[in-house]
Parts: sequence; structure tokens; C-alpha cells
Amino acid sequence: MFLTFETSFYFSKHKKKIIMKVAVPTRGDVVDDHFGHCEEYTIFTLDEVRRISNEEKLPSLQGCGCKSNIAGILQQKGVNVMLAGNMGMGAYNVLNHHGIEVFRGCSGNIYKVVEEYTKDRITDSNQSCNNPGHHHKEGDGHSCNH
Repeated sequence: MFLTFETSFYFSKHKKKIIMKVAVPTRGDVVDDHFGHCEEYTIFTLDEVRRISNEEKLPSLQGCGCKSNIAGILQQKGVNVMLAGNMGMGAYNVLNHHGIEVFRGCSGNIYKVVEEYTKDRITDSNQSCNNPGHHHKEGDGHSCNH
């Protein structure tokens, strides 16, 4: 198949450009409260008008977020933003080191959280896992003193 000038102009004019990828630690369709213990990461691709143009699920690695290689994997996938419930400073620092901007304190439906982000309504809570505002479930066997 050959593309005519008109066809190629149409594709170049109407094809959406990827502007960013946003990852969310997910449990079901909800932001998981603890980054390193989520079921999976949902990676949203946003186009030039900040609409979701693609969604991908990435299974969570075993172990704590800051001690796994998840930051490197997310960086390789082009992720530049993390919308998370909460995390320890170790995970926060590792993500930042990999060029991923982190917004903590997110909760609720992942699609609504991403929509709020696209409208510039999300800010970082500045609270890490060892702050009083974050509590682990009893018996999870995890200490956040990294």
C-alpha cells in the first residue's frame, strides 16, 4: 500500500503525540495505599492534550518498592510521573533518581486520580511511610525504616 500526500498529511495531522506516561500502584481499580506492595502498576499514556491514549498493566515485583528494580523498569517504559498512595523515603528517592516525579497521598479510583492529575489538581502530600499519617495493615510484616 502506498500513501498519497493527502493520506500521509492526514495521519501526521491527526496522530496524537505521546507527551507523558503516568504510573499508578494499583489494587483492582483503586490506588494501592502502599507503593511497594501493590498487585500491579497501571501505566497510562497521555497524549498531547493530556487525555489517556493507552493503558498498560505491569505486574508488581516481589518485595519492597525501594529494594526492587521497579523504578528502572518504569523508567525504561518511559514513565515520568508516579501517582501513589504512600511510600517510604527509600522508594521515593529511588524513583526520583530514575527521573520519575512522585505525587504521594493519592487515593480512590485510578481513572479519577489520573483525570485529576491532568487537570493539575494533584499535589504531593510530602508524607512518607514513616509519618504518622500512614499505617500498615496488621501482620503485613513490613517496617518502613529504610
